Amino acid sequence: MFENLTDRLSQTLKNVTGKAKLTEDNIKDTLREVRMALLEADVALPVVKDFVEKIKQRAVGQEVQKSLSPGQMFVKIVQSELIEIMGSACDELNLSVQPPAVVLMAGLQGAGKTTTVAKLAKHLRERKKKKVLVTSADIYRPAAIKQLETLAEQVAVEFFPSTSEQKPVAIAEGAIQFARQKQFDVVIVDTAGRLHIDENMMDEIRELHTAINPIETLFVVDAMTGQDAANTAKAFNDALPLTGVVLTKADGDARGGAALSVRHITGKPIKFLGVGEKIEALEPFHPDRVASRILGMGDVLSLIEEAEQKLDKQKADRLAKKLKKGKGFDLEDFRDQLQQMKNMGGISSMLDKLPGMGQMPQMANQNINEKPLIQMEAIINSMTPAERRNPDLINGSRKRRIASGSGTQIQDVNRLLKQHKQMQKMMKKVSGKGGMTKLMRGLSSMKGGMGGGGMPPGGGRFPGM
Repeated sequence: MFENLTDRLSQTLKNVTGKAKLTEDNIKDTLREVRMALLEADVALPVVKDFVEKIKQRAVGQEVQKSLSPGQMFVKIVQSELIEIMGSACDELNLSVQPPAVVLMAGLQGAGKTTTVAKLAKHLRERKKKKVLVTSADIYRPAAIKQLETLAEQVAVEFFPSTSEQKPVAIAEGAIQFARQKQFDVVIVDTAGRLHIDENMMDEIRELHTAINPIETLFVVDAMTGQDAANTAKAFNDALPLTGVVLTKADGDARGGAALSVRHITGKPIKFLGVGEKIEALEPFHPDRVASRILGMGDVLSLIEEAEQKLDKQKADRLAKKLKKGKGFDLEDFRDQLQQMKNMGGISSMLDKLPGMGQMPQMANQNINEKPLIQMEAIINSMTPAERRNPDLINGSRKRRIASGSGTQIQDVNRLLKQHKQMQKMMKKVSGKGGMTKLMRGLSSMKGGMGGGGMPPGGGRFPGM
């Protein structure tokens, strides 16, 4: 997300960071570059003009003149203005009403609305501990009703059935009545999407909104449509009292124009980002964290939150105790580590949130093939429990059987066993006395043999890639 914008802005701001003094003349070129970077990112022109003007006013004012490092202060101003145009704080859903709180989802066809309903239901059930009911008022696409029913089962929330013969208002009112009887906290109502905005659609959703009076009306829009996303959101906002926006497919949006335009054009906050196809790929929208990511400063807070939610603490504790007792790091432990990395969205997702990585997520997508992680897991799964616990048992004939069972070659099995040995040595360093110091020394020596690239052995690539 935002790779193109991050690349342009990082390069531009480097040129001004070292300046001893900032004047209107010496920031003119930088501001021009910032303007071009935003326009190339498909940010709406009124947003760009307003943004650049505000930076200019602050940059040549007292705020920078009194600073010991004006260049760095300029970067800070850019960051604070980015936060300002996206909304100064994370706007959470307002569910503080007499249950059930009703959430109405609107949007054009193809924006990922039905999937977003399921993602939001999962988010509310797992993170907010809410009892959630979902229903579909999309009477024009029976497949959409079936899709939501399937997704509801997948995320372990209840689905209120509907058919294409019913009226949308009747479906929604029936779901709310059922939710009251069964004491649900939240009802999420999916609505019909269209390929374009039309009056019939607007009349129908206005009628539905009036009938059920939702506490939240969220507009779901594809981030990859850039400033068109903001314009479509505005058209809906003129017809409906929207309370917020969900930007989907943000992981595929290298430009970021939608995220920077929506708030300014609609006056409504972005509440969530859809960052992948997986059902858990929905993030609350934090303007300050997104601004840091745009400027290449990373987003460690989101990474920590993700780790807390997705990493298996019990497995981590078991491994720590095992290593402390001096027991070896076997292939079952290795498989657990691969699965944990996969749960975190893979290497490129983690790199995107680490500070100072700059273009690393782009390089990761281009150069790091994450398929070997799946291949390595398949190889370990093809072993017997005894082989996983004691890899020394694996001789030539066993390797042939494991390769055949996992659809790989014997050299792939050999490579995995070699990588496991390297991990085993590293884990021994951690578990022994002064473990972390030894580990850091080990990593330093590895780095020296990698041309300073900081990557594991194998030509500056991640293991097996």
